[in-house]
Formats: sequence, structure tokens, C-alpha cells
Amino acid sequence: MAQNQGFTIWFTGMACTGKSMLANYLAARLRQVGRGVEVLDENTVGEELWGEVEDTKEGRTAIVRRLGYVANLLSRNGAAVLVSAISPYKASRDENRRVIARYVEVYVDCPTEKLIERDNTGKYKKALSGEIPNFVGITEPYEPPASPEVSIHSDQESTEDGGKRIFQALLDLGYVTSEDILVITGKLTSAQAKARPTKAPAKGTRKARPIARAGRVVKATKKAAARRRAR
Repeated sequence: MAQNQGFTIWFTGMACTGKSMLANYLAARLRQVGRGVEVLDENTVGEELWGEVEDTKEGRTAIVRRLGYVANLLSRNGAAVLVSAISPYKASRDENRRVIARYVEVYVDCPTEKLIERDNTGKYKKALSGEIPNFVGITEPYEPPASPEVSIHSDQESTEDGGKRIFQALLDLGYVTSEDILVITGKLTSAQAKARPTKAPAKGTRKARPIARAGRVVKATKKAAARRRAR
């Protein structure tokens, strides 16, 4: 059943926290178990979905709404959708939670000083110097989620460790199966998973033995006939 149900994982957090890395890590492993996966990364789909939208609060809200609309279309048709977007405002994220039936919010957190260190684009430094206005986390606020399904501290956890915790949340929610997890972790191959019985026999039950049972019936019938002849 889990294989037929789509869901959306929404990665939110400031720029350079590692959202895209986590999304791509999960996407590769979900494909291992035959899931249809779509990654919506704001860094790669922006030109097609909101190229004309201005970098304002209203514009950022519109971006999250458009991503949510596409994610909902895909996930309700069976896809596992991984959205990687700063999505700084709680209200717009909560709106998507109400619209998307199976929704998992992952907050990827990291101290600002670490983000500045790992930023190879130099955007944080430019924002601090005033060269980039309206930069979320520096001159514009980022509103962290109050109760995400998973919180990851990317300055302390590896992508693999964070991914394991997300998969545990998916398992707890019933969006993946225990067999999926065994394949993803390398403890079971895809072929072995397909060969596993779908349901184990109930404890204490015995398999039917029709041949042996038929033999007992024949013997009992012969004994009864012999007793009748002896009378």
C-alpha cells in the first residue's frame, strides 16, 4: 500500500544549510525501492515556475504556494515529492500542510556563522556588507517551524545520519515499509524483498495435511466395516 501512496517532504531552512543534499540523498534511495520520485529544488526550477516574481515577502509567499501546488499534484498521483526551498514564512508552509494530504516537514538548521563559512557563492558576505538587499536570515527574517516532523542540525549531523532519521519518520507514518528500509540500508536486496512472503502464518497454526488426513479417514472406515462383518 505504501508503494502506491505519494507524499511530499518539504525541506525548509536558510540558504546553504544542506537542504538540496538531503533531498537528493533521499531521492536516490527511494528510487532503489522503485518509488517514483520528483525533486523540486528552488535553485533549479525557479526560472520555469516564477522567473518574473520579485524578491519580496509577497514574492516569496507566491513561490512557496506555486511549489506547493505542483507538489500536491504530483504526490496525490503517487509520486514521492522532495521540495527543497528556503520558504521562510511559517504561514505559507502551514498553508501547504493543509492542502497536501501526506506532508512531512523537515527543518534543516545551522548556525549563521557556519553558513557564512560554507557559502562558496559569497552571498552571505555580500548581504552583510549591504550589497544584496532583502537577504533571508540577514536583512529579512526566517521563521523556523514550531513542530516539524524532523529537525536536522546540519553542522552536527551528516547527510546520511539526517537521512536515516527522515526515513524513520516515513516508516512511522506508514509512507514506506520495513522492507523498503532494509533495501535502503543494504540489509536486503530488491530481489529478496520481492521474494519475502507477504504474510507469515499465525503463531500456533499448523499447515493442512490433506493426504495424511485422508489416510486416517480410510483407515477408520475399514475398521468400522470389519466390526460390522464380525457381528
